[in-house]
Amino acid sequence: MNVLLLGSGGREHALAWKLAQSPSLTKLYAAPGNPGIAEEAECVSLDVTDHSAVVGFCRDHAIGLVVIGPEAPLVDGLADSLRAADIPAFGPSKAAAQLEGSKGFTKDLCARAGIPTGGYVRTHSLEEATAALGKFTAPYVLKADGLAAGKGVVIAATDAEAEEALADMFGGQFGEAGAQVVIEEFLAGEEASFFALTDGKSVVPFGTAQDHKQVGEGDVGPNTGGMGAYSPAPVLTPELQARALAEIIQPTVDTMAAEGMPYSGVLYAGLMLTATGPQLIEYNCRFGDPECQVLMMRYQGDLAALMMACAKGKLAGAEADFADKTALTVVMAAKGYPGTPEKGGEIDLGAAAAGGAKVFHAGTKGSEDGGLVANGGRVLNVTAMGGNVTEAQRSAYEALDKVDFPSGFCRRDIGWKEVAREGE
Repeated sequence: MNVLLLGSGGREHALAWKLAQSPSLTKLYAAPGNPGIAEEAECVSLDVTDHSAVVGFCRDHAIGLVVIGPEAPLVDGLADSLRAADIPAFGPSKAAAQLEGSKGFTKDLCARAGIPTGGYVRTHSLEEATAALGKFTAPYVLKADGLAAGKGVVIAATDAEAEEALADMFGGQFGEAGAQVVIEEFLAGEEASFFALTDGKSVVPFGTAQDHKQVGEGDVGPNTGGMGAYSPAPVLTPELQARALAEIIQPTVDTMAAEGMPYSGVLYAGLMLTATGPQLIEYNCRFGDPECQVLMMRYQGDLAALMMACAKGKLAGAEADFADKTALTVVMAAKGYPGTPEKGGEIDLGAAAAGGAKVFHAGTKGSEDGGLVANGGRVLNVTAMGGNVTEAQRSAYEALDKVDFPSGFCRRDIGWKEVAREGE
């Protein structure tokens, strides 16, 4: 079948790379793509906010499946428009995508369904939010309600920090995403990510990962969209995965279906592993970035066929086959990120892909002289496999050190907690 992949980041390059290996694939198109995706797919120009244009392209090119990579088109309802035109789409409806599009929506759903999560208050003004701080104890978890490119969360250690962060949020720091702010109870524990595919009824686990959100080594500094990740996450033991599936994922899928918002696609649960068990921090309605990169390195099945089973409501009985190895990815970002990144820096990938490593393009574009330059905050994802996190980390950094990107930087400690545990 012909597949159209929408998106232009590292997540989409990883998806394109794996989709291109699918036996069920005839031809892969990508819009808009990037230089790395162009090695796997025919890149085309499409405005994803113009739903009729996307539908028209699909009809003209006999597209059998549309894979929607980023969250914004899902929250905008593109999957609904495609399904209305009888074009299968991998990704939830606009109503179901509220699980990511509104933090408050998700917390309310958890309350209705008895899903374990931290206490919370939804606030609509700076005055209301400041007053609500009194219901919690420091540190405070403050979240812009809407989409904020993975950066809309602030952990405030003191009242003064919380009040300053709230003023920034309601003052427009995150645009419309900060029109409402959710204040949450701080949960102690270790974070991990659990992925599942669902067609609205059946659920298939799709791996675990740990991301590194903060920009600085040792997990310090402001939150980013993610500076690196590895999969699987050993802290999510089989027992904890079973609990997450039974207590969090399945009740969410069942509740969404019962309330007329069946969820189809990938459901990405950010979990806190607390002393009493896994609790939900947040949901994403698409593959994580850079978690997708490590998942795709490990996945061994026909991705296009599995995604089509999701889209067609035929996921029952399916399984996801992963290599029994660890994948680790390191993000190379442009100087200035997560603030204003320095664009235009020249990149030479050199021999980084030697020895089985893979470099996924996240924020790149071709230069006038045929070279490669930075065109975003997170620019490259250098990814490698190993027998455990320590081995995968070593291989990833060996590959990364072969990349010539003078205006870039990275964390040198991706996977550090698990490496320390493996060394004990």
